[in-house]
Amino acid sequence: MRSTVITGIGSLVTNDPSVGGRLGLLEDAAVVIEDGRIAWVGASRSAPSADARFDAGGRAVIPGFVDSHSHLVFAGDRTAEFNARMSGASYTAGGIRTTVAATRAASDAELDANVARYLGEALRQGTTVLECKSGYGLTVEDEARALRIAGRHTDETTYLGAHVVPPDYADDPAAYVELVTGPMLDACVPYARWVDVFCERGAFDGDQARAILTAGAKRGLTPRVHANQLTEGPGVQLAVELGAASADHCTHLSDADVAALASAADTTVATLLPGAEFSTRARYPDARRLLDAGATVALSTDCNPGSSFTSSVPFCIAIAVREMGMTPDEALWSATAGGAAALRRTDVGRVTVGARADLALLDAPSHVHLAYRPGVPLVAAVWRGGELVAGAA
Repeated sequence: MRSTVITGIGSLVTNDPSVGGRLGLLEDAAVVIEDGRIAWVGASRSAPSADARFDAGGRAVIPGFVDSHSHLVFAGDRTAEFNARMSGASYTAGGIRTTVAATRAASDAELDANVARYLGEALRQGTTVLECKSGYGLTVEDEARALRIAGRHTDETTYLGAHVVPPDYADDPAAYVELVTGPMLDACVPYARWVDVFCERGAFDGDQARAILTAGAKRGLTPRVHANQLTEGPGVQLAVELGAASADHCTHLSDADVAALASAADTTVATLLPGAEFSTRARYPDARRLLDAGATVALSTDCNPGSSFTSSVPFCIAIAVREMGMTPDEALWSATAGGAAALRRTDVGRVTVGARADLALLDAPSHVHLAYRPGVPLVAAVWRGGELVAGAA
């Protein structure tokens, strides 16, 4: 059983409330990794010996980012759609169908290579846990295929057969809901942990969403909801009512929606996805309103080829601080411990004894630089499960 001690950490974010403050900050700290887990945390001068030693050189160390919302199993390109939006066209959910056609036509090898590419991209930027949805196949075979491919790369797989109604069911959406809650669900359950639905105008209404989430829950999948992205609607209330792990987007919220998320802070996380608003020139969600009400907030990328083609959590942190009313401390917590809460994980998103040894070394003295120096590649090294998987040796 090999151990590693990381010493000389100028600023260590533990997300351990017993240490003090929101982030449990320790200065001049050290961490011992043993058998893929955090074995010791404390002052650098008191660090025990280990088989290997890594000197952080006064730089900051944070928990690996936990990206709890992405769509990586896809093929094709939507550059033309993005260009049109940047030239004045509005965003609707309809562009998803373009990716569906390309994904259906792609081989398993092409889709697998795409997932590996974007996961590697995210890893180099400090993401050590990433959720991945289906939703670009929208047939029984293609949805199950997407989840099998995603499952080769992550344990956090989500069945999103209810992304949009595909063109082949445009005249009979009720029949598509029957497919999603019947044969498609049967084929996808073995490969998924979560069930999700895009509850939005142009996708699925509240009654359809309830039927889909309830059917998934009966088969052992925990609900998540794409909620209130484009308009106020029933998504947030439905997520809270059904005990969903997260309500994602949360851009257009009534006072009742905010109150519901605050009352369910221990159950349903409000996951904010500012990359989508950046890419669609839409109004950003009001994180300050949610935080002040007492809701639990996560930050994630929503990495997808249409509305948020970024794998960079640091980019989302910078937007959240600049545009959404979050402090740098709140944004980092939401991108680590908040993401872990949205995935109902207690073993990641923190640097405490017994947690999985997922760490990111920043080429900066403080985590604040993630927002202070937007666009700068600050992640110098990444450990996942105790293994150095990116950056300096």
